[in-house]
Amino acid sequence: MRIEQDMKLDFKDVLIRPKRSTLTSRSEVDISRDYVFLHSQRKYHGIPIIAANMDATGTFDMARALARHQLSVAVHKHYREEQLLAFFAEQPAPPFAFYSMGITQPDYDKFRRVKEGAGETIEYVCVDVANGYTKAFVEFVQKLRAAYPTITIMAGNVVTGEMTEELILDGVDIVKVGIGPGSVCTTRRMSGVGYPQLSAIIECADAAHGLGGLVCADGGCTSPGDLAKAFGAGSDFIMLGGMLAGHDECEAEVVEEGGVRKMRFYGMSSEEAMNKYSGGVADYRAAEGKEVLLDCRGSVESTVQEILGGVRSACTYVGARKLKELSKRTTFIRVSQQLNEVFGPA
Repeated sequence: MRIEQDMKLDFKDVLIRPKRSTLTSRSEVDISRDYVFLHSQRKYHGIPIIAANMDATGTFDMARALARHQLSVAVHKHYREEQLLAFFAEQPAPPFAFYSMGITQPDYDKFRRVKEGAGETIEYVCVDVANGYTKAFVEFVQKLRAAYPTITIMAGNVVTGEMTEELILDGVDIVKVGIGPGSVCTTRRMSGVGYPQLSAIIECADAAHGLGGLVCADGGCTSPGDLAKAFGAGSDFIMLGGMLAGHDECEAEVVEEGGVRKMRFYGMSSEEAMNKYSGGVADYRAAEGKEVLLDCRGSVESTVQEILGGVRSACTYVGARKLKELSKRTTFIRVSQQLNEVFGPA
């Protein structure tokens, strides 16, 4: 047993210090990014925000809605093959839609069949596991890269620089960062495992960028200001679940409570998700997610505008004319725990 003494921070622990700026309006800020992915060598141009591959948010309708704003979606893995084929065959095909998969042989076989049918319209793949530190996960990533050298692979989740480096060397283009920070994830409470998300982003981004790779902050953002902090910390992409849940584009059950329409939202390791897709919680494990009821929020359009407006505003406060400049112009100020207790997290 050992104890690390270095300070680790979460979004609530910091604020971004303002700096002098020549910008006069948020409209002058360009929040798109251009990348050439390390292994696939494919080019990307868009706003690097991705709807999470949860069955409520990683939907076809969400992909179509976010595509109008140059945002992406990781389509959840529980769609049937024929549904996925029809979606990726749409003309024009929704840009930047990630095909999501696990690491079992049936997952791989399903992807192979869909890829054969859809062809080059599937350019992006999200390999998603809760624990990205297993040998089986690494071997699966290596196998996928060897079989499909030109697809862009996003894979995770991890929270340390060493594992980020290993995944990039094994063929991952975008490493997904985050263990336990999601609003409906209970991994930290159930297992005691996790890492403060802001520090995880900083450390993993530093490791990835040194090798020419990229990172995606997955989980923990509850406000537009959190996205600004994640980008400021060096994240190249950000994945959102709860912030995009509760909208018309989500495929989730709607119930009425006290005369108010609410939408169910649950973690993909929750008892609800495992009952739905795996026949229940296996006797060797415990659920590591929960279900909540969210007020129905209508179209996702207004939420997208709020998120993008918040990120643009952060850029104007520090004088970043382009999103790629935000991390270079970000200075974080620690907020004391006492201040958090009195006023609430920033």
